[in-house]
Amino acid sequence: MTVRTPSQRQGRRGKQIHLAAHFPGVNNSTVWTDPRSKSQIEFSSFEHLARTAERGLFDFFFLAEGLRLREHKGRIHDLDVVGRPESLTVLNALSAVTDRIGLAATVNATFNEPYELARRLATLDHLSGGRAAWNVVTSSDAFTGENFRRGGYLDQADRYTRAAEFVATARELWDSWTPDGVSRPFAHRGRHFDIAGEFTLPRPPQGHPVVIQAGDSDEGREFAAATADVIFTRHGTLEAGRSFYADVKRRLEKYGRGADDLKIMPGVTVVLGDTAAEAQERAAGIRRRQVSPQNAILTLEQIWGVDLSSYDPDGPLPEIDPVPDTSITQGRTRRGDTVAIAEKWRALSKEKGLSIRQTVIEASGRQSFIGTPEAVATELHEFVTRDAADGFILVPHLTPGGLDEFVDRVVPLLQERGAFRTAYEGTTLRSHLGLSDPLRKG
Repeated sequence: MTVRTPSQRQGRRGKQIHLAAHFPGVNNSTVWTDPRSKSQIEFSSFEHLARTAERGLFDFFFLAEGLRLREHKGRIHDLDVVGRPESLTVLNALSAVTDRIGLAATVNATFNEPYELARRLATLDHLSGGRAAWNVVTSSDAFTGENFRRGGYLDQADRYTRAAEFVATARELWDSWTPDGVSRPFAHRGRHFDIAGEFTLPRPPQGHPVVIQAGDSDEGREFAAATADVIFTRHGTLEAGRSFYADVKRRLEKYGRGADDLKIMPGVTVVLGDTAAEAQERAAGIRRRQVSPQNAILTLEQIWGVDLSSYDPDGPLPEIDPVPDTSITQGRTRRGDTVAIAEKWRALSKEKGLSIRQTVIEASGRQSFIGTPEAVATELHEFVTRDAADGFILVPHLTPGGLDEFVDRVVPLLQERGAFRTAYEGTTLRSHLGLSDPLRKG
């Protein structure tokens, strides 16, 4: 059987765009020097961005997670020093000041336990009336593991096997109550978990909270195809997006799933201007502020794995090769094949005559849609109708007002095209995403 894409079934004009908002928090992309930038831990910041996204009829509001403050060359990473709030606590508070928008928490499947986390997610789903989502992440990082009793015990090869069993176990717990509200004993015997007892909450309003997975690796794609409802990804061009989209959607059939059962939503940035030239100028200014001279050297050190503080950010890239398996940065995933990245960056620098800072600005930017509101709306629509994405997770560069302009100027244009909702049609996150209710097992 051939898996037909959503646009093949709905027609090129019928496919709807899904939108979500990522709270920028401690990301390097946030421009903290902007006078409009506010706190990353005060509740008012979370409330402003979540309410803006809900005003824009977004599917969900998305929080990242950090289980340990990152370190670079033995010092706490600057962006982490004011703290990183626990995401489910923030989202429970947001459930009281929002009505429809989904609330997605990033929670680690390596350093948590199924019973405890399933209970916290079910609580959020009940409190919010069916709006909870769980972004499943994993860690094999012994540095992060030092904060936990088990330490860094988990081999990298076991990350996804534990995560898959974790999600399956959580779903067993959510299904352990009968439709008429009777608790039934549960028992799970597996490689990673051996638990039995009774769950404390009735089945969540959505049946199961929505499961999100972030990652572009082959094992990540397979995990998403087998388990997730949404995959949070990144790709820089329309063609790269179409390739990723086709690959992941093809994997669904082996798990008895259809193309509509998994939404592909890359993380993107948007920069608007009254003219194309103004938008490009604004985007260039944002990137210069994101990649200061100090941040350029820090980024380079993460790839090269050595102290490069003696290098001039306005000078050429290092001629030395990266050092593999370095511990210069702790608590942050190192970027793939660093030797290959260094070669690519050197080629880019040579071709365009770029300095270290200019190379980092050009090579490390997240996929962006830059232009007038009309041009951005057109390009977003094209990505979705041509099956490069089902929608987008917007990552603004300002906390907390970074979505205001998009909601005011782009969302109405998408609605005029018939490509985006003009009102929430349902009350749960599953209804926003067009996902079917999960079948009860057991």
